[in-house]
Amino acid sequence: QVHLVESGGGLVQAGDSLRLSCAAAGRTFSSYAMGWFRQAPGKERELVAAIRWSGGRWSGGSTYYADSVRGRFTISGDSAKNTVYLQMNSLKPDDTAVYYCAAAASTRISYSSGGAYDYWGQGTQVTVSS
Repeated sequence: QVHLVESGGGLVQAGDSLRLSCAAAGRTFSSYAMGWFRQAPGKERELVAAIRWSGGRWSGGSTYYADSVRGRFTISGDSAKNTVYLQMNSLKPDDTAVYYCAAAASTRISYSSGGAYDYWGQGTQVTVSS
């Protein structure tokens, strides 16, 4: 089983930056894609960003971003550390949510679809004050 642990959340002010980390534990990391989801109060969980394994690495050329974060957030991966990151810049109060990382083991569903993801972390809270 893939065990995922998120870290890096916190309370920040609007305009600040945070970097979230998602580390795989318990086994060698291997996945088709990794994604970051978030769930804000009163809203459905949404896929924020995703990255695909391509050419033996996490490919920055194969990424997905939700419209609400495109241009502000960047997803990247470090296979040597079994870790995926979400760099969040220019944070807004609307970014306040619990952020979850997830792993997709199968190539049969597009990595840009939330339905592709099989393994989930427990989440890290991001709170952005105005």
